[in-house]
Amino acid sequence: MAIVGSGIDLAQIPRFRRFVDEGKTALLERLFTRAERDYALAHKDPASHLAVRFAAKEAFLKALGTGLRFGLSWQQIEVVRDDLGRPSLSLSGRAQDLLTEKGAVRTHLSYSHDGDYGVASVILEN
Repeated sequence: MAIVGSGIDLAQIPRFRRFVDEGKTALLERLFTRAERDYALAHKDPASHLAVRFAAKEAFLKALGTGLRFGLSWQQIEVVRDDLGRPSLSLSGRAQDLLTEKGAVRTHLSYSHDGDYGVASVILEN
């Protein structure tokens, strides 16, 4: 198998803290799936969890090489975690179609947050 795309993104946690504190519900609903919002908002400080999920979506778009165009939406890219907490991407609709068109069959996601920043890296493999 070979790498067919890679992307990385950095997100400022205080930005997402402002979104939550200011009640920007419509924005959060546009950027994150219900499951992502439910997971993050269940934490004492949801901002770091939102920031890394946003960074993961941006990193995926960079790895794909398309940005948010060609019918893609934030809702088609979801960060999920397995029983051990390992993150991965769940893709639907146009996001899955474009991944297939690129010749990728597997995504790899890693993310971390510390201080004011969240970072995510995505690798696409064929």
